[in-house]
Amino acid sequence: MATPAPSTGYSEEKDGMRIDWDVSIPMDDGTVMSADVFRPDGDGTYPAIVSYGPYAKGLRFQDGYPNQWDKMVADHPTVAAGSSNRYQSWEVVDPEKWVPHGYAVVRFDSRGAGRSPGAINPRSHRETEDLAAGIEWAAAQPWCSGKVGLCGISYYAINQWHVAGLQPPHLTAMVPWEGAGDYYRDSTRHGGILSEFTGNWYARQVESVQHGLAGKGVNPESGLGITGDEDLSEKELAANRVDLGAELRNRPLDGPWYRERSADWSKIAVPFLSAANWGGQGLHPRGNFEAFTQAASKDKWLEVHGLEHWTHFYTDYGVGLQRRFFDHYLKGEDNGWDKGPRVRLNVRHPGERFVPRDESEWPLARTRWTTVYLDAAANALADEVPAASQVTYQALGDGVDFALPVADQETELTGPLAATLYVSSSTADADLFLVLGVFDPDGQEVTFQGALDPNTPVAQGWLRVSHRHLDPERSLPYRPYHTHDRTEPLVAGEVVRCDVEIWPTSIVVPPGYQVVLSVRGKDYEYTGPLSDFAKTFYYANRGVGPFTHNDPADRPVEVFGGEVTLYTGADHPSSLLLPVVPANPGRG
Repeated sequence: MATPAPSTGYSEEKDGMRIDWDVSIPMDDGTVMSADVFRPDGDGTYPAIVSYGPYAKGLRFQDGYPNQWDKMVADHPTVAAGSSNRYQSWEVVDPEKWVPHGYAVVRFDSRGAGRSPGAINPRSHRETEDLAAGIEWAAAQPWCSGKVGLCGISYYAINQWHVAGLQPPHLTAMVPWEGAGDYYRDSTRHGGILSEFTGNWYARQVESVQHGLAGKGVNPESGLGITGDEDLSEKELAANRVDLGAELRNRPLDGPWYRERSADWSKIAVPFLSAANWGGQGLHPRGNFEAFTQAASKDKWLEVHGLEHWTHFYTDYGVGLQRRFFDHYLKGEDNGWDKGPRVRLNVRHPGERFVPRDESEWPLARTRWTTVYLDAAANALADEVPAASQVTYQALGDGVDFALPVADQETELTGPLAATLYVSSSTADADLFLVLGVFDPDGQEVTFQGALDPNTPVAQGWLRVSHRHLDPERSLPYRPYHTHDRTEPLVAGEVVRCDVEIWPTSIVVPPGYQVVLSVRGKDYEYTGPLSDFAKTFYYANRGVGPFTHNDPADRPVEVFGGEVTLYTGADHPSSLLLPVVPANPGRG
């Protein structure tokens, strides 16, 4: 039976735009989605920027996420400049920054969220089909030129990869800004270890704006209820959404369910600008790098930045990049975009300093891949294989650190990293948490404003030892790729080799600073003081934000609470592969 359509919307001229509120978009199964359309007032046709997601299109950024909004506009006043900011919504474009430049903006609530009825099933193929239908609906409207672009952060980036694989005819270009690609590896099970983020995110940010929560609030600009006009019971609401936490807990291995919710890079042919965040460890950078290196598109660009997850999407820097890209592909402007460099990096320095630099490829061709060896006796990282030694630590504890000599000259590390560790456990399994840190001459750790935590380390990687099996065809020396389709339990005391992927990073290490690799049995923990923002931001968690790995059902003490021994030396050459980038005159 078809789900009832939302209330009939209306159209008005407001703030220099024609706004069509609560437009109905029919799906092939009879369900009708709800969209808001912002477009130039008057005759003409325009390319459309489309977004589809679960955060309620009528919930304004500053109302739903006031702490993030206040910090962003305080630190970056240009975000709010030139706009009334009344139509800002979380992680999608501000219409007032696009409509005056000849674009239409279409925002529609995903199935079961906001003012769109139906059942919520995040990142499912049903959602992907809905988005494809929305793209084709927008292209067919009399105000549209027939060219459609996709633009948005996180959820609104992730589903861009998915729908691009369906190749809807009128999808012309897209800007996935900080969007994961692999639902297993990037999002829910880091190295096979369950991340608690998705279950918590679902309850906090999706269930809270589920369709059927009449009285949740009203969009002051449209006068329409944010979550529709129906008042459903708790039982009805629960029946209209999947139990995402249970789905993830019950699926410890990769398989068809995760593949349905992941990008198929071989089918993505549309031009795109992939924007990653160095500090997005735990969700946001890996998919953007994988897209650039793996997607079939011939016209593809990579940009990498820092700071909070939401910031540069809205700054003049970010909007300028997006607009120039879309001006070329959606408007056909000969603005030189297609002749520009394929990679733009904001190279990171201590003190939250970023230096923009154009490159031609990723990883950088001039990288000096440098192997350093762990020395358990000296807690050091050395150029040569050390004498045999070993160190034992509590499997759920802080682990052990290995340090490079203090830098005697400036050294840049930019690219993916990998570690090879030889370990044994007193139990049938163990979890490895790898953290790359940088310490100043006073021994204080240098952390950075991450995507979702104010104090992130330089880089992180994870691996459940029973998931150590590699896919030889997809693995690269700097990016081991685990199949996660089987478990290989440990025998107490047996030494096994583990190749650990460490997500890409960038840091210029000044003279006098020191690089340290921590091999831990639990999440990284920042021990310094928290800023006022960190104290109010509900995802701040001492360095890893919401991407914690403490689920007792996933990490039972009887299996993961023993002792781990790490072996180094000629017979067990535990090592770390570093992407050392030599200075290149003319760049910077």
